[in-house]
Amino acid sequence: MVFAQLTYREGLRDIEACLASQSRLLYAMGIRGRVTRTNLAYANEHRNWRVFFDLAGILMGKARQLYAQDRQFEPLNQIVYALDASIIDLSLTLFPWARYQRAQAAIKVHTMIDVQAAIPSFVAVTEGKVHDVNALDWIVLEAGAFYIIDRGYLDFFRLARVDQAQAFFVIRAKSNLRYYVRSSREVDKTTGVRSDQTIRLSGTKTRNHYPTDLRRVSFKDPETGKLLVFLTNNFEISALMVAVLYKSRWQIELFFKWIKQNLRIKAFYGTSENAVKTQIWIAVSAYLLVAILNKQLKITQSMARVLQVLSVNVFSKAPIHQLFAEIATSETESDIVNQLMFNGF
Repeated sequence: MVFAQLTYREGLRDIEACLASQSRLLYAMGIRGRVTRTNLAYANEHRNWRVFFDLAGILMGKARQLYAQDRQFEPLNQIVYALDASIIDLSLTLFPWARYQRAQAAIKVHTMIDVQAAIPSFVAVTEGKVHDVNALDWIVLEAGAFYIIDRGYLDFFRLARVDQAQAFFVIRAKSNLRYYVRSSREVDKTTGVRSDQTIRLSGTKTRNHYPTDLRRVSFKDPETGKLLVFLTNNFEISALMVAVLYKSRWQIELFFKWIKQNLRIKAFYGTSENAVKTQIWIAVSAYLLVAILNKQLKITQSMARVLQVLSVNVFSKAPIHQLFAEIATSETESDIVNQLMFNGF
């Protein structure tokens, strides 16, 4: 409506002034000339990805410090981590260094997040052919913490290391697991729990890799009707809590989905390994910056909404807290207008 009321010359002057203002800001940021896809690709190719890796590490520490009070998983008052990996498919023609299968290229982003705060505490970027279970060798285990992992991480030698570190794991069991039952506990089947057993592994290799007791809990998901079997080294929590903990692993799937949808790491500027890793670490840093901003300014809106507001107002000179206050006010006024219209005024 505003632009419709301007004359052609007035509108042109405003546009030119806006472009000039943006150009001055870009110049002040160290960006010379028009930013094109080629410019971004060149920058990603030639700036060492380790700079952004170090930045993400600093931001990760800052975010975990800010969210320290929110990291306790509420039912247990203990820290719960979810560990998983996400594959990003690439063109083998353009990314030959990332060969995954015979005619396919891919990279893998290994990530561990605090389930309660949804803050990443570990991220690693590898070629797609690197197996997920290797991440258990890279993380620093915390005594008393729970690690929720999918059955792709089922390696009893590594799980024994988790147990020796006085940490706990919850993992899906495979259907061909060989074991014998040492004892069983009564369960309330109305909760979905079907069995709660103490077992020992009986496989030739597995019993040597994990020679102590394990807890086996079977649970029928009321939503899907699927029978799920979990293994854990914790014998204190309830059988139902074992299922609840595993369900919380969905938070890491939401994290991957958010990163891919909002930060667009499926299309890359540049085709070298350096360019791809640079873009991924910038995306992780952007996620952490939004999380830090959310906490420091006590913003009640979703992280996706915060990112949207920042992207639209990237050239605004208004302080960030003022920007969100104005947006909150305008949204409130819009709600009032909508309500009045709904009531017939």
